[in-house]
Amino acid sequence: MNSKFIKPGLAKGTRDFTPKDMRLRNFIIETIKSHFEVFGFEQIETPAVENLETLTGKYGEEGDKLIFKILNSGDYLKNAEKSYLIEGDSDKLVPFISEKALRYDLTVPFARYVVMHRNDITFPFRRYQVQPVWRADRPQKGRYREFYQCDADVIGSNSLLLEAEFVQLIDKVFSSLKIKAELRLNNRKILYGFCEKLGIEKKFRNFTVILDKLDKKSWEELSNEFNDNGFSKEVIESAEKLIKLSGNNLSKENIEKIKDIVSSSSIGQQGIDELLTISEQLMAVNTESLEVKLDLTLARGLDYYTGAIIEVLATEHQIGSICGGGRYDDLTGVFGLENVSGIGISFGIDRIFDILQGKDLSEVKNNFKVLLINFGKSTSTYNLKMLNELRNKGIVSEYYPDSDKLKKQFKYADQKNFDFVLMAGEEEAEKAEFSLKDLKSGSQRNISSGLVVDSLLKHL
Repeated sequence: MNSKFIKPGLAKGTRDFTPKDMRLRNFIIETIKSHFEVFGFEQIETPAVENLETLTGKYGEEGDKLIFKILNSGDYLKNAEKSYLIEGDSDKLVPFISEKALRYDLTVPFARYVVMHRNDITFPFRRYQVQPVWRADRPQKGRYREFYQCDADVIGSNSLLLEAEFVQLIDKVFSSLKIKAELRLNNRKILYGFCEKLGIEKKFRNFTVILDKLDKKSWEELSNEFNDNGFSKEVIESAEKLIKLSGNNLSKENIEKIKDIVSSSSIGQQGIDELLTISEQLMAVNTESLEVKLDLTLARGLDYYTGAIIEVLATEHQIGSICGGGRYDDLTGVFGLENVSGIGISFGIDRIFDILQGKDLSEVKNNFKVLLINFGKSTSTYNLKMLNELRNKGIVSEYYPDSDKLKKQFKYADQKNFDFVLMAGEEEAEKAEFSLKDLKSGSQRNISSGLVVDSLLKHL
């Protein structure tokens, strides 16, 4: 016997899912997909692997660091610049040793898809996508290196009706999942106007990256980070005002209160006007599971957002964002299709799964299941015929593969949560019968083989 073996383990930031887990995950995904389709979205898929140049430069400096790069096949060091190897300069080495990467999100690949398929697309184009993404992030509660995103986007329209429609969609999903949530809304144009008024618009990206960490760090920690990055005391004190003006309901009165922070900035005023329009439209939408609030500190660090920004938190769980998104203008421009605006959201399946795990959800049911007991070769044909009939009617059923002792077969049925057991030895086969046992109630009776399927269907 070989004494050497590999100790089984998972890569950091990944996890396995049991059959029970998958029932819940599939329930979550199917719930979200059903609402996507009611809202007119159509499903697409894109490859797990994208060209590295497709992804880099779209997520900001912080995001680019988290892209999982794939080494070129074969001798990937063959064409590497030797001086970079000696210096150990990994940033300069990357273009020589890696041409591809695992997708970081679904939005940038979607923009690439739109440009490549633009002649086959009817604009505005509504798409949804449910696929895994990968980020080289530090694993922690609610944050994984491999996780699923459940995205919906509309591209090819500037209409602010879409912002209100996405709020309605988010509300429908979380109402169905019975998750109480708070939706926070901001506009990147307001943040830009704020920076413009303070004369720091050239440091806008740096400012928003730091500000976006407020949900993870205290204001004192953020103040020190602003200071370390060269922002003046005036800017830091002004940034603190953003917090004090946040947390209110998204009403016309509360939006009017923030006009002063963008005074003299036309783009900032445009952001306020957009929020006012969205607020008016939301008055026509009765949200059941959502509180909608104004959050001027919300920046979402991804560079491609240009207008409204959305983030959703579960009010009864400390797990971070469970849905987010926003408006992006001209993301397709980097691929050659300019002046095309889009808006999209992404549901965090893994965090929603973590919230619902352990809850008594009557909607998440085990499949109704039947086990046929194996009495050996003499009755196998008889049992296989019944197995085929059950499956033809959509009844989840198994024929135990070995003629083991009854105790072992019943133990299997119990451990696998079967609802019924069908037994037919030689005597039952001669009479064209089965013995049907209800494992939940313990009752047992003999029944004609011709009545088995109809009898079981009554329990579905």
